[in-house]
Amino acid sequence: MAIQSYQDLLDAETRAQRRKVHPLSFLLIFMAAFFALQWAWGQARGTVVERLVIDRATVRPAAFLVNLISPSTSAYADGSRLKAPGGGINILNGCEGTEVLFLLYAALLAAPLAWRARLLGTMAATLFVYVLNQVRIVALFFAYRTDAALFDALHGMIAPLLLIACSLLFFLYWLQRYAPVESRAAA
Repeated sequence: MAIQSYQDLLDAETRAQRRKVHPLSFLLIFMAAFFALQWAWGQARGTVVERLVIDRATVRPAAFLVNLISPSTSAYADGSRLKAPGGGINILNGCEGTEVLFLLYAALLAAPLAWRARLLGTMAATLFVYVLNQVRIVALFFAYRTDAALFDALHGMIAPLLLIACSLLFFLYWLQRYAPVESRAAA
């Protein structure tokens, strides 16, 4: 290992100072990004973008997964509805996982990460939240058909908390893995 010069140490200290994020700055960036994303998604309500996200990217794959798990269910996508003989569920705006995804995007934007790590993080977060939400929708579908009380508990409290907790764990993992060593030591 080479001995670093005084200038190298000063450069490392300067880089560390630049990467430190004050908690208030983190909070302001996080809140601004989250509310901007929520506002933009709200503007998409009733548009082809909303239909693309809900009907095609959420409901259709959920119907495929239900049939993969239980072929005799004969589930199918009908717009925003996941239907099957014996009952189905309706996927509304807010059920497609965007709010949790926006929380992760905002956290990644506010975190002391290099832009490449942010970009990779948003792509990984998108896939992570998408898969988690598909699991949630399939679980809600089967719960609705078998146990109304379980459906209510899953829909109202358990699944949203699990999505947020898993997303927090994803963020902490990403931060631990990709935040500059200097900012982790300063935190």
